[in-house]
Amino acid sequence: MNRPPLIVHIIYRLAIGGLENGLVNLINRTPQYRHAIICADDFTDFKNRIQRDDVEVYALKKRPGNDYAAQFRLWKLLRKLRADLVHTRNLGTIEYVVPAMLAGVRHRIHGEHGRDMSDIDGTNKKYIFLRKVYAPFFKRFIALSVDLEEYLLKRVGLSRSKVVQLYNGVDISRFQPKYGSSAGSEAIVFGTVGRLQAEKDQANLIRAFACLSRLMENNSHPLPKVSLKIIGDGPDRERLHTLIEQENLGRRVTLFGASDDIPAQLKTLDVFILPSLGEGISNTILEAMATGLPVIATRVGGNPELVVEGETGTLVPPAEPEKMAEAMFGYVQEPARIEKEGRAGRLRVENRFSIDSMVNAYQKVYDEILGR
Repeated sequence: MNRPPLIVHIIYRLAIGGLENGLVNLINRTPQYRHAIICADDFTDFKNRIQRDDVEVYALKKRPGNDYAAQFRLWKLLRKLRADLVHTRNLGTIEYVVPAMLAGVRHRIHGEHGRDMSDIDGTNKKYIFLRKVYAPFFKRFIALSVDLEEYLLKRVGLSRSKVVQLYNGVDISRFQPKYGSSAGSEAIVFGTVGRLQAEKDQANLIRAFACLSRLMENNSHPLPKVSLKIIGDGPDRERLHTLIEQENLGRRVTLFGASDDIPAQLKTLDVFILPSLGEGISNTILEAMATGLPVIATRVGGNPELVVEGETGTLVPPAEPEKMAEAMFGYVQEPARIEKEGRAGRLRVENRFSIDSMVNAYQKVYDEILGR
C-alpha cells in the first residue's frame, strides 16, 4: 500500500506565535499526509501541541547571518526524509528552497504570513529582490491576506497563476463566545494578546489608555470604570513596565505575562485591541472575534480584511494613541456596542474564518501540487 505523501514544513522557530499555531492546527487536522517540521533555529515545548505521534521536529540551529553549514545539514536531512513536498514560510526560510531542490524534492511552495519589523510597508528593495531571485524555484506562493497577495503580484512581480491567497482559520469549538461584561456592568476590561515586542506596539496601547483616562476625567457624565490587561511576554516587558509607571497607571494596567490558556484569558476581556505596526492575518483577532469580542485594530496589513468597521469593531491608524483612545472611549460611552459587535464578529468567523475552511484550502493546494 502506498504511504501518504510527506510534507516537510520549514519555519524559523517553533514557539508561541500565529504562524506556528496555524501550522500545528493544520498538521493535527490533515491525517491524509505525513508531516515533519524543520526549524532553522530551534523549537520549544510548543511542539507538544502537535497531537500526532508520527510527526518529527528537527532543529538546524542556524548561526546568525549566512550559515552554509546549516544549509548542508538541511540538504542531508531532506535526502534522508525523502520529502514529497517542502513548504517554507516567510523570508527567513525562503533560501532553503535551494538545498531542497538539490536534495531532489520535486514540489516546493512558499508561504507569506506577515510583515517583518524591518519591512513594515513592504518597500525593502533587498527583500523584494530576494523573493524575485528564489521565485522560479517554487511552484506556488501562498499569501495569507489579500494585502500580501497584492504585494507578491505588484511589488515582487509574480504571475497570478503562481500566487494563491487563503486565510488562517480559528477553532470555533475551542474559542467560545462570552457576552456581557467580564468585570461587572459598571466596568470595561480592554485587553490584548501577543508577544511583547516592537512590531506589536503595546507601548502605544499603554499611551492610548493614558489618553483614555484623561478623556474620562474631563467628562462630566457617569462612566464605567476601565482597566487594561496585556497578555504575553517578550523582550519589551521591562520597557512596558517602566512606561506604565511613568504614566501612573500601575493600578489599572496589568502585564499579565504568558498564558497556556488563551481561550480562558480572552473571556476575561470585554474589548480586544491589536495595536500592531504590521500584520498578515492575525490569529489573535480571529480568536477574539470567535470569543464574541469587538475588536479595535490598527489599519495595517490584513486587519481590514477581518474587522468590519462599525460592524465587528473599529479600525484606527497605527502609532496614533490619541485615535486609539477615541475608539476605546466610544465603547465606554456606548457599552451596548460591545455585545452587538461581538455577536457580529462571532458570526463572521463562523461564516468565513473557520479552521475547516483553512484546512480545506491548504488541502486543495497540496493535492494540486502533488497531482493527487
